[in-house]
Amino acid sequence: MHARPPLRVPVGPDAHRWRTLHAEKILVVAARTVTSAVRVLECLPSLVRDDSRIGVVFAHDPTSAFGDGVLDLLHDAGCRVMPWEQLGHIAPDLIVTASENIDVPGAACPVLVLPHGVGFQKLVPDARSARQRLSGLVPDALLEAGRAWLAVSHPDQEAQLLAAHPKTAGRTLLVGDPCFDELRAARTQRVTLRAELGVDDGRRLAVISSTWGPTSLLGQDPGLPARLLASLPYDEYRVALIAHPNVWAGHGGWQIRTLLAAALDAGLLLVPPVHAWRPALAAADVVIGDHGSVTLYGACLDLPVLLAAFGSDAVPGTAGADLARHAPRLDPGAGLAEQVDEAVRAHVPGRYAPVAERAFAGPGQAHARLRTALYRLLDLPEPPTGAPAAPVLAPPASSDAGAVPCRSWRVSTAVTLDGPGRTVVAVLRHPAPVAPAHEESADTFSHLACAEDEPDRRLTESASVVLRRDAAPTAVGALRWIRDTLTGFPGSLLAAAGVASGGVLVGLRDGRVVEATATGPRGDPGPAAAVVYACLRAGRPLEDALVTLRLGAGRTEDVALRLRPGQRAG
Repeated sequence: MHARPPLRVPVGPDAHRWRTLHAEKILVVAARTVTSAVRVLECLPSLVRDDSRIGVVFAHDPTSAFGDGVLDLLHDAGCRVMPWEQLGHIAPDLIVTASENIDVPGAACPVLVLPHGVGFQKLVPDARSARQRLSGLVPDALLEAGRAWLAVSHPDQEAQLLAAHPKTAGRTLLVGDPCFDELRAARTQRVTLRAELGVDDGRRLAVISSTWGPTSLLGQDPGLPARLLASLPYDEYRVALIAHPNVWAGHGGWQIRTLLAAALDAGLLLVPPVHAWRPALAAADVVIGDHGSVTLYGACLDLPVLLAAFGSDAVPGTAGADLARHAPRLDPGAGLAEQVDEAVRAHVPGRYAPVAERAFAGPGQAHARLRTALYRLLDLPEPPTGAPAAPVLAPPASSDAGAVPCRSWRVSTAVTLDGPGRTVVAVLRHPAPVAPAHEESADTFSHLACAEDEPDRRLTESASVVLRRDAAPTAVGALRWIRDTLTGFPGSLLAAAGVASGGVLVGLRDGRVVEATATGPRGDPGPAAAVVYACLRAGRPLEDALVTLRLGAGRTEDVALRLRPGQRAG
């Protein structure tokens, strides 16, 4: 591999000949991993915005085992990136990094080290030896030279660092946590964030969070996402997975998606490793996690938490260790849906307030404090503009969260009568790629429903109900689709299609067509088709019938059924 040439603009021996913008101070961002680079990219713009006195350039340190993706990230963000070796030939005024494990060549300027997680909560492998080290602690040389300044989010972390490494004495800056402040502010955007992630009203968003390493959630139980999807009712929960960027950098997206293939087919939202995890966590209703920072952030946002793993590499005496004492554990051998439901039901607001108080000092002030520290180290007066606030998080589109719609379901329908004799159909759906068939009883029926574009032909060829996912423009178009579908899938009993003007047409194998009109939201023909299937199996009338539909635990609506006279699907 050829060495990258040095930058000529905005830094370099003759940069003055080529640059357009003249800066009084040069700030270099040292980028070593995706995790550390993202943290600086997320908080630095609000600190130096509109200030022409500061020129920012990035230096890529390629020595990390988790360096894959750093250059792509920086180039996608439009950053000017110099090779690491060039750093020793320029004279920056300040180096900012969220990677503590750097050897800065040449330069004698101060180095501001931001945390890339919550404090100093974890022991990690030392790249310089076979031992472990405390994550976040910089090399001795930077401390001995008096160049390193470690940003901390709580005074307890100063004491922790001093006990672990006396050379950190006097080298810490209490600033708080910019990421936590952004997450707190984003909780007010939950409605928008959930809509962008495809989380419907009435459904909960369960976020699975995994740090990296063998003791992490994914390291201990990579099958948990699929089992959670198989257990949680489809109409009550969406499930998202936030995996640490080191998992992506260490194993690659191809490996991750292959490992989670069934879960992805079942509708898992696989959150990309860069910026999208923050809006996903801010939109969450419950977190199933481990000893990583994302789980701790979730607890400090006052979300219900279940710990599915908690490694021995967690550092005792920290806020993360406190979380391990406060949060319930997920029993992988017991009913997962019941445990998640109970975690949500039993959660008391403020449950994790003592953990948050030990993790973050002065919530809401981190950006202002950090800007003050940054300008002091640059030896510049702060701008006269007001103190920066936590920036608003951009909502991620569901396509950015690796969303593949579920296209097949195991459906259970229970048929009962209410007091006046109206038929009540309770519908429970689970994603077929991960869930086994439901058991039947005298009044409970089970069937497989598939969208027409389900990629697993074994499922569609076994389906009792085939669904059209997009609404037909007209009733005539819907009838034509039903006829062709029943012909193409001879094993199916019903074919159902929504109509753009409203309602769902359900074609039966015997040629009858039922029009189902529901009071609930449009778009998904599956529930209406399930009502028709259940009434057919239970011998309930399909003509001029008003049925109560209970979809999962949180949605009830009326469905009016009528046979379309003189029209047949065949």
